[in-house]
Amino acid sequence: MKNEKQILEWFNHFHTHPEVSWKEYETTDKIAEILDGLNVKYRRFTNVTGLIAEIGEGGKVTAVRADIDALWQEVDGEMKANHSCGHDANISMVLGALLYTLEDPPKDKRIRFIFQPAEEKGNGSLTMVEKGALEDVDYLFGVHLRPQEELGRGYFCPSIHHGAGIFMEGKITGVDAHGARPHQGKNAIDALMGIHSFLKTVYLSPFEAYSAKLTKIEAGGENLNIIPGSARFAVDVRAQKNEVLEDIQRRLEDGVKGIEQLHGVRIQYEWTDYTPGAEVSEEAEMIAKEAITAIAGEEALAPAVITSGSDDFHFYTIRHPEVKAAMIGVGADLMPGLHHPDMTFNVSVLDRAAKIVAEALKKA
Repeated sequence: MKNEKQILEWFNHFHTHPEVSWKEYETTDKIAEILDGLNVKYRRFTNVTGLIAEIGEGGKVTAVRADIDALWQEVDGEMKANHSCGHDANISMVLGALLYTLEDPPKDKRIRFIFQPAEEKGNGSLTMVEKGALEDVDYLFGVHLRPQEELGRGYFCPSIHHGAGIFMEGKITGVDAHGARPHQGKNAIDALMGIHSFLKTVYLSPFEAYSAKLTKIEAGGENLNIIPGSARFAVDVRAQKNEVLEDIQRRLEDGVKGIEQLHGVRIQYEWTDYTPGAEVSEEAEMIAKEAITAIAGEEALAPAVITSGSDDFHFYTIRHPEVKAAMIGVGADLMPGLHHPDMTFNVSVLDRAAKIVAEALKKA
């Protein structure tokens, strides 16, 4: 009961003090203050937010990641930092797991707590890798709230299979022309429409989950009698598997090259904000299953969640494929959905989720 109250107090603090990616200064300070109070050793960094804490002794290391940043979005007509991502809950659950782990500290291994910045930017995990977060790590766990349609309150899943995502951001350079003399120009809008049409021809196996669609188009100006020679665009590409995403990228690059030649324009592009799909370890998933049933009972164990959303948690295993990883999903009546400015969930699940994470860390 004491730990549950403390976890809720921590949650209320982080919920009411959100900070966006790479600017989680007060959040990092607060976590450090909590760790100082618990006499837990940690490392901070001079050039980035976030920190890494550790307890126990030995060569073997089991780790858990909590993402600490908030989103910048409009809430009730005001642009502000907002924890509609649920990271305030993630911090609190992992700190709660630390509390429970300290009640029976490991004697034969170390347990590492990674408080990672900038998950919403898709690359905070890479910075933590550079800071040595996965040195000597055998198992890595994450934890995240799930929307109601994925997981009901009181249920927990042993792994979340996020999809992969990437953006193609491009610029088309043709030749402006008078609206009465289209033959004298190279219309960038024609090339844009060519890209749009080409995306509808990218077919893969119907057994795969994927999508590719234009999400940004900019062309033309105030004068409607000018055929625009330049335009900007963006394509959002998603796939459940990393290799499928790579296949779509190759096809799109070939298609853009053909459209460039067909319309006589120049198309420059770059791939940005890549987030890999989940690479889930069966061993880590089994440990998570055992932890869920030990703490919440067999009836609370749900199947793995497969979601089209993405999470930079999976960069850890991309960069360190020897690490066995799984992210535990928590059902909490989360509505209307993650990243919705008015997202709410039932905070009563935080304590049990913290116990499950602690149990997984113990069993690994």
